[in-house]
Amino acid sequence: MTSTTHSPIALHGFPLSNYYNKVKMVLLEKGVAFTEVNTPLPLKDPAMRAHSPMGKVPFIVTSQGSISESQAIVDWLEQAFPEPALLPSDPFEAAKVRELTTYIDWHLEICARQLYGSAFFGAPPLSDANKDRIRKQLEAAIAAFQQLARFSPYIAGDHFTQADISAFVNLPLVALACKTIYGEDLLAAAGIDHRTYTKRIGERASAQKVQADRKASLKA
Repeated sequence: MTSTTHSPIALHGFPLSNYYNKVKMVLLEKGVAFTEVNTPLPLKDPAMRAHSPMGKVPFIVTSQGSISESQAIVDWLEQAFPEPALLPSDPFEAAKVRELTTYIDWHLEICARQLYGSAFFGAPPLSDANKDRIRKQLEAAIAAFQQLARFSPYIAGDHFTQADISAFVNLPLVALACKTIYGEDLLAAAGIDHRTYTKRIGERASAQKVQADRKASLKA
């Protein structure tokens, strides 16, 4: 982490959270000074809820105040620390990156999140009706994502952007949840070679740091 003219940022959350890792990876990519504050859920402390009114992580605390919601944090970081840029300078191309990020976070991952309880956390098995309903939603979300994703070589085109960070922290999780519940990786079944792509992104120092800390947290 390199120092900046801003006061260090405190990043709250935990390394098993994909959205915590999304913000962390942006901070690492930009070389922004930050500290990590392990903040498990649920957030019951009123002081913590003052920073994150919905009781979610991640959130950051800065010298100016706090920001919750991962994309709001990422957008602030892009303006406060513009180099290296994680959005194109062209307004239309920047909007296309934001569009793709929204499809990954709010259509694909949030849909797959309905599987996580049964897939990862020991919740009762989903009913066949619920599994079928979620699968239809996932297949629609995957098809929509596939229309936008370019993988040439990065997800939005020639340059590494915010969308790659969302893809890196989310696509493997979506694939694993599908494999666990349906016995099939629905991303791969649709022809999306996410493994080759995430391996390439995983060569970046920021990705390696995020993955190492996640593995250490799992062991702990």
